[in-house]
Amino acid sequence: MPKIHPVDASGGGRRGRGKRVAPALSEINVVPLVDVMLVLLIIFMVTAPMMQQGLQVNLPQARGARPVNAQPIYVTIPADFGETRQVQLDKDMVPIEFLGERLKQAMLERDEKSIFIRPDASATMQDFTTVVETLTAAGITKVGFMTKPVEGR
Repeated sequence: MPKIHPVDASGGGRRGRGKRVAPALSEINVVPLVDVMLVLLIIFMVTAPMMQQGLQVNLPQARGARPVNAQPIYVTIPADFGETRQVQLDKDMVPIEFLGERLKQAMLERDEKSIFIRPDASATMQDFTTVVETLTAAGITKVGFMTKPVEGR
């Protein structure tokens, strides 16, 4: 319903008009809301694939590689292990000095007592040896080595 505004007796400087009618905006404009929501949707669609968990490792290839069915603990040796001295234990980055203790704690909770080492293809043999020595010092003897099948066969 339009609002009617009274005009003072002098006419308010307007001749020939008695009352002024102003329409009231009782509707909510949803177009800006929809625009903002579409922009947010596009932003989330673009950024969602970029949020990647874990560490990208280029595994070495082997002809006899078989899939693993167990739920072992994965120790990943990244390519920059020589500088950072950190390995990835499942999803956590752990300094090599604390790897033995963290593995002992993780082994208490699991029935499957196997550990798989996933070295990056560019990791050196010294990096691999350092990690294996740390595992041996922690008393872990059941260790597997992860590779991926040769592509093109």
